[in-house]
Formats: sequence, C-alpha cells, structure tokens
Amino acid sequence: MAGNFSFDQLKKAVSNGEIDTVLACIVDMQGRLSGKRFLAQYFVDSAHGETHGCNYLLACDIDMEPVPGYKAASWSKGYGDFVMKPDLSTLRRIPWLEKTALVICDVLDHHTHDDLAHSPRAILKKQVKRLQERGYIGYFASELEFYLFSETYDSARKKHWQGLDSASPYIGDYQIGITSKEEGVMRRLRNEMEAAGIPIENSKGEWGPGQEEINVRYAEALDMADRHVILKNGAKEIADSEGKAISFMAKYNYGLAGNSSHIHNSLWSADGKTPLFFDKKAEWTLSTLGQQWAAGQLKYAKEFTWFLAPYINSYKRFQAGTFAPTKIMWSEDNRTAGFRLCGEGTKGIRMECRIGGADLNPYLAFAALIASGLAGIDEKLELQKPFVGDAYQASRLPEIPKTLRDATETLAKSKMLKQAFGDDVVEHYVHTARWEQFEYDRRITDWELHRGFERY
Repeated sequence: MAGNFSFDQLKKAVSNGEIDTVLACIVDMQGRLSGKRFLAQYFVDSAHGETHGCNYLLACDIDMEPVPGYKAASWSKGYGDFVMKPDLSTLRRIPWLEKTALVICDVLDHHTHDDLAHSPRAILKKQVKRLQERGYIGYFASELEFYLFSETYDSARKKHWQGLDSASPYIGDYQIGITSKEEGVMRRLRNEMEAAGIPIENSKGEWGPGQEEINVRYAEALDMADRHVILKNGAKEIADSEGKAISFMAKYNYGLAGNSSHIHNSLWSADGKTPLFFDKKAEWTLSTLGQQWAAGQLKYAKEFTWFLAPYINSYKRFQAGTFAPTKIMWSEDNRTAGFRLCGEGTKGIRMECRIGGADLNPYLAFAALIASGLAGIDEKLELQKPFVGDAYQASRLPEIPKTLRDATETLAKSKMLKQAFGDDVVEHYVHTARWEQFEYDRRITDWELHRGFERY
C-alpha cells in the first residue's frame, strides 16, 4: 500500500496553503469512490483518525437506490453509520483537482471497529492476509480499456447515448498517427496519474474507434486495486475538464469491441525478490505452484465470473471474434483464451485472466482470483495441457457463463467462495446480482420498442 504523500507532508502542505481539500473515499460495491470533501485543516486536526458514512452505501445499486433485502443494512435497521477509517499510507496529491489530496478509507463496523466483512477492500484484505500467512505476495496488474468521446457527458445524455462522436473516427489500434489526435486527454492522464503516485507504463489505441488502453505498473494486490479505482475516477474527471467523455462500459455498442480489464497475477516471496511461478526446468517454465494456482482459477472460473462481469451489459462483451473470450481454458500467448500465460521463460511469468470487463470492481475480482488460486494450491490440482488454436471455434471447451442470471446462480452455489469469503459475504453479493437482474427484467429497452412498437 503506497501513496506518494506522507501525513507529515500533508500537514506542511496544508499549513503553507498548497492543499486546502482532502477527499476521504471508500470504494463502493460498484468500484466507485464515495466519500467526503474535507476542509484540509479539519482533516489534519481530527478527521484523519476516522469519519463516518451511511451504511446504505454498501447496500444500494448503481443508481444509489437503497435495495431491500440485505442483512447488513436496511430500512428496518435504520440505515445507521459505518466508520470510514483513512488508510494514511494511501495519501496522495491529485494534480487534476486544485489544491486537493485523496486518501482511501477502510470501512469498519460502527460498534466493533472491525473491518466490515462485505466491504470490497476488506474482502481483498482478507485474501491478501491468506497469502501473507503462507509467505506469499500477490502481484497484480489490471489493464483498463475505455472509449474516449468528443462529447461531454451532458451532450451524450441529450443524444440518449446514440450517434456519439468518438475521439477518432476509425480503429487506430497501436496507430500513433490517429492516437496523436487524442493526446489532449491521454497525455494528461499518463502524466498526472504518475504525479499522483500511480506509475503508468504506457497508453495505446485499442480495437475500436476512439478506444484506449492504459497500463499501470504492477503492484501488490491491494495497492493495485487502489490504483485502479483512482485511475478510473481520475480519467473521467480529466476528460470532463477537457470537454470530453469516457465510458468504461463493457459493451457500449453492439457493433464495436468491448472494454476489458485483463488482470495479470503471480506470486512472489514475502520479500518481493523471488518469483514463485518461474522454474526454468518446469513445463512451460511455470512452477508447480504456478500450475496449481492456474488450475484453481480454471476450475472455479464459472463460480467467480460474476466478480469479473457484474452487470447485464457485461455479458454482451463475450462475443466470438472480438478479442473477448468465450471459453474457459488457458493457452500460451493466445488472445482467444480465457486465461493466457505471459512472460514464459522469464522471471515475469504470470497468468493473465482475460474474462473481466472494465466495469469490474478490482477488489472483488482480485480477491476471487486469489481465493481460486489458493484453492488450486490446497487441492494440488494438475494443470491441463494448453489449448492450441482458435478457442472461438472449439465446441468442447467449457464456456464462460452467457448471462448475468447464469453467473449469479453459479456464484450462489460456490462452496469454495463461501469458505474463502464467508457465507454472509457471498449472500450479500448474490443479492446484489439478483437485484440487478430484477431491475433489468422489468424495464422496457430501446431494442424492444424498435422491434415491437409497430410490428407486434
């Protein structure tokens, strides 16, 4: 866990007028930053110890609608407070906001001050602790894709999100010339994230008009999840300040590529110096530990797919021939695979999970990958031979759940995740998923109106 700004530096910056606002943020179930803007002097005087928020923030949907039926928070329980405990190691300046710093908060029970078990950060912290108990560090990196539009969010809303002008009129995957036209936002995004303590390796055009990918330097799992959510929030704020809009929807347009969030993951020794997946004498140079870890992720992929694809729209992305996977298998450097082995023959050898979309919550996704990897180690699973060829055309491979409904019911039955996360935590997120399905099932879509208004 690392920001780029110590508490002592913050106090000094506040006293000399360089910082006047501190954002104290939790991460909600949707992976968004929620919280308060503090007068900086008040934060350093007292609020750095703790503050409070309404517990409905971890029991509502993406529309901020309080959802009935949760055990953890409800109208019958009065929607009380939880504690927001600033993790001061995450303090950082936010260059794109004037005189502003940001800190990530843990969510604690109001009475016991224990981590609130169903909060996304607590779920990941629990799995990280399991790694630490075995002498492991989990290094993760998430590659985020998004569409950049020559629209504001207001203009996109007025167009009903149809006929939008993308930042580039045609596909510019890896093309320098076309992506130079997008540098107004992308250059700021790279440089200002770096200044905020989020090391950016590169950005590039992706496989859609105006589609971008940005790659953050790998880090310990919790630190990487913090980087991920700050990056998403900051990207939208930077784009908005430039009169642009960004979408992280998994599939915003039926005819265009979806937005992914590929997740690279590997285990290292507790001191971070020895890669535990690299064995130059092993098959694929992947150690027995690495093979068991990968085998666990493959075995339980259907059970944790919801943590990688949490919305109705998420499942529209899984289409053949779009660089999004449709099958649960692994392969050596094959982009049709659900899991791809990267860095073979080097200390950087790792498994890349390609299932997740850019709409995932990184804390939940990373936690699920760790839990399934550890299950593979505990069960001493044997890794199957890698698939070779076009996975889209392979009919006998197990498939990624095709709908939110399928993924939800598979999650609800997962003994592995209930053991790793706790029954109540899994029940909390199953309820979240079922509410999302319920909300969709009772709505009238544009597609239905187009097909049926006159023709039925």
